[in-house]
Amino acid sequence: QVRLVESGGGLVQAGGSLSLSCAASETISSISVMGWYRQAPGKQRELVATETTTGSTIYADSVKGRFTISRDNAKNTMYLQMSSLEPEDTAVYVCNGIYRRALVSYTAWGQGTRVTVSS
Repeated sequence: QVRLVESGGGLVQAGGSLSLSCAASETISSISVMGWYRQAPGKQRELVATETTTGSTIYADSVKGRFTISRDNAKNTMYLQMSSLEPEDTAVYVCNGIYRRALVSYTAWGQGTRVTVSS
């Protein structure tokens, strides 16, 4: 089973930047879709961004133009570069991966990394 470990969260002022990493336990070229989700206090988990192995990306409207998702196959790591951060971006950010083994689809989740944006 694929394991995902996030890092890079922390406290940043509004308008600042932060980069998150998601390290996978095996080659991410075998993970069809990787993405970032977030959950703010008292709110449901929401999609932030996803990227497929072919490079297709999807972003939530609230982060378009501010966040960039990317994958480094050589390092088995996915990234989320966040800029122009707003207090509304405060949440626990969780890494996600969807992959197939022997025609069966699996979903892996990391444990999350907290991002706090101060006003």
